[in-house]
This record gives sequence, C-alpha cells and structure tokens, in this order.
Amino acid sequence: MIIGVPKEILPEERRVAAIPETVEKYKQLGFEILVEQGAGEGIFVTDDAYQKAGARIIDDVEMLYSQADLILKVKQPYFNEKRGRQEVEMMRRGSSLITFLHPAAPSNHKMIKMLQEKDITSFTMDGIPRISRAQKMDALTSMSTISGYRSVLLAAERLPKFIPMIGTAIGVIQPAKVLIIGVGVVGLQAIATAKRLGGIVQAADIRENARKEAESLGAKAVGFEVPSELAIGEGGYAKALPPDWLEKERESLQPTVKEADIVILSALIPGEIAPILITEEMVSGMKPGAVIVDVSIDQGGNCAMTENAKIVIKHDVVICGLANIPGGMAVHASWLYANNLYYYVENLFNKGIGKFDFDDEIVKNSLVTHEGKLLFAGALKVMGLK
Repeated sequence: MIIGVPKEILPEERRVAAIPETVEKYKQLGFEILVEQGAGEGIFVTDDAYQKAGARIIDDVEMLYSQADLILKVKQPYFNEKRGRQEVEMMRRGSSLITFLHPAAPSNHKMIKMLQEKDITSFTMDGIPRISRAQKMDALTSMSTISGYRSVLLAAERLPKFIPMIGTAIGVIQPAKVLIIGVGVVGLQAIATAKRLGGIVQAADIRENARKEAESLGAKAVGFEVPSELAIGEGGYAKALPPDWLEKERESLQPTVKEADIVILSALIPGEIAPILITEEMVSGMKPGAVIVDVSIDQGGNCAMTENAKIVIKHDVVICGLANIPGGMAVHASWLYANNLYYYVENLFNKGIGKFDFDDEIVKNSLVTHEGKLLFAGALKVMGLK
C-alpha cells in the first residue's frame, strides 16, 4: 500500500504530514512512501533526508496523487493555483485521505461533496474522541497548544500598545486587558502566554470546570453560569447552546469585550460550526486599535466579521482570521502532527495494511466520507441532512 505526502499549498503553511522519523516507522509497518519534492522545506528537512529514511521523492504532485492509495496531509484539500485543479481532483478515485478536514465548516462543504463524488474514504484529525487510548493521536490538542501560545503573540504584534505595565520617566503605562473566550487547550495556553507578557487576563467559558482551570492560571473568570446539562457535552467538551442561551452569553460578554485590548476566540463545539459570540455591533463598540484573533476560524469563527485566512480592519479593530496559526511554528508543529498521524494510521490498520478497522471507536468518530456517503455527524447536522 502506497502512502503519498504532498507539499502543503495553503499560503504561509510550512508544516508537513510526515517527517523522516515517521517515514521509517511507516516503512517498518510495510508501507511504501512517496514524498513530494520540497515537502520538508518549511521545516528545514531535505529531500535527501526523506530518501535516507526510505521515501521515494516525486517531483510531479499529480503523479503522486495518482499513485497513492492513502494521502496524508496537514490541511484540507485546496485549489492548486499552479496546476489549475483542486487537490481532490488530482486524487485517485477510491483512494483514502487523512487530514484536518473541518467538515462542519460551511467553507469546506463543496470540497467534502467532491470527496463523496470521487468515492474517497476520508478521515478528519479533528474528529478524534477524547479518550485515553487516543491521546497519542490527538492532533487537535497538539495543534491547539501551539495555536494558544502563538495567537497571543500575533495579537501582541498588531496591538499598538504595550501589553505589560511599563514605568517611564513621565508616568506609568497601564497593562493591556486580554480576554480569552473558550478555555480549552487553546484558551489555557493563551492565558499562560498573556500572563507571561504581563497582561491583565480575563477568561470566559460556559463550563464551570473550565472557568476554575482559567483561574488556576491567574485569569479572572467572567461571563455567566449555564446549567451543566446545557453547557457540557460528551467527553467534557462544550455543548452547542440553544439560541436563547447563546444570546444571553453574547449579552454577558459585551461589557468585557468593549473594554478589552485583545480578544482571543477559541470557543468550539466538537465536529460542529463554531458559535458566533461577537457580533458586528460588539466589534463596533470596541476600543480603536483593539485586536481580535479568531482561532476558531477553521470551524467558521466566533466573530461575525472574521474573514477566513485574512487579517482585516473593521471599525478600527484588527480581526485576524489566519487559518494556519500552528504553521508559523512549523518545526515543532510538524514533529507533533506527524507522530499523531503515525499513531492514527497504525490504529486504523490494526487488522492489517489495507484493512480499515471501521469498528474502532476512534475510526468511527473521525470517518467523514466512505463509499460515496457523508457520515460525519457534525457536517450532516450543519448541512441539514440529519
């Protein structure tokens, strides 16, 4: 069975789905590995290093796609400007794909339908359940760790103010106010980073335990309490609130958002579209020069004004919708992701190479398309098919 590893084509995306270390492991399992020429440039890994690990270097990406039984990627398939074709179009009919697909996000629905039409069996790395056996495969947590850290750095770079308190000969400059909305892995890392930079940090989450974790890192919990049966879903993740409760959440956040210099948005519902927590009206009421970093953009975003893969200024507020924040720390991100992916593949074929274990809980939760059918619950819900 042939694994293909193409070079990522999303702008500024430097990560790669396999590193020489995991290529050697795949070879030991019995796979043949094809790697596109230059795929490791973003993490300073040469084609020679991949060859020494046992991979075959392919200079024509269309040839790689046509030969591979299983494609390993970091980001969902995009339109390849150089080839004039969507990456899905280059995949061999009936082949398989493992990547971050974010199937519930409306911007990805057309691509998901293309996977169905080409009879591609696809798996999404953001569908892996939170169970102890899946920890080594949990790429979402790995990338969220990086996103939380780097989101604050992105905001600091664009904020026209100091973050820490600064004493000067003519007076004291007060520290910036940082609001973190959504206290999962991203939020906790963002809190820790903002505290290190000297900001006054507040955090909001509808889950009581998440608010307590935020406070343990030195943040002040804000927002309002939601009954646990409405707030907490399977595995301890946040649950999608009913419309009336979602409106209450926006109302409770509005005063804090208005006073914030930086807002980090990371409120996600597993497998579903991200809830809109900041409206245009709320953005218009923010301080001129404030910065929003919408880490939830891969699932649609928490801010109504975020534009996918862009940094825009609306109502004098900088709104960052970069879709590949971990891509800016490509060396560590690739090491983490490539190893998560290896353990996922190892589990996927635990019955033998070429034999998907569709009975496995991890596989069932992350399966998106198979035999021309869409099977991912979150995408079916958003598309109105469930």
